[in-house]
Amino acid sequence: MLFAVAAEAQRTPTKRPTTRTPPRTTPRTTTATLPPLDVRAARVKVSNQYHNISAFVSRLGPIAQNIEAIDNEARTKKLRQESITNNETAKQKVIAAIRGLREGLVSLETEFRTKPSLKQYLSSIQGITTLAGQSEDSAIAGRFVAANSTLRSIQQKLSDTLALMPNAEL
Repeated sequence: MLFAVAAEAQRTPTKRPTTRTPPRTTPRTTTATLPPLDVRAARVKVSNQYHNISAFVSRLGPIAQNIEAIDNEARTKKLRQESITNNETAKQKVIAAIRGLREGLVSLETEFRTKPSLKQYLSSIQGITTLAGQSEDSAIAGRFVAANSTLRSIQQKLSDTLALMPNAEL
């Protein structure tokens, strides 16, 4: 028995391998990928046109009603020549502004038609050139309120396009 105790005393405890748990890491967040450069640039252009149209529509409403009211008065009453001349000047300014808006919209729609990366968004923006032409034609015909409502349709199409396009802000 003495040898058994001596043998027990000489045993060194065996080291058992410990399982190490890796340190906790924060869950990986998925890295957002940026849309292609063409799409990001087009989104900025659509946004710019949207804001241009919105500002113009909000200003044109009262101006259009005033122009048409003066036209109606000129047909029924004798107005001073100065009022008629001022009204004609206002008409020409509005028509020129609509033409300027139309040029930007034609350029935008053409870009969506020609660039392959933008064709998937073409269906939502398609027709803004035609609507801009209708708005210009209405203004030339003296129907400024109708021209304004057509511009609102363009504004809605641009808003729909912005909703479809990916946002590059992270």
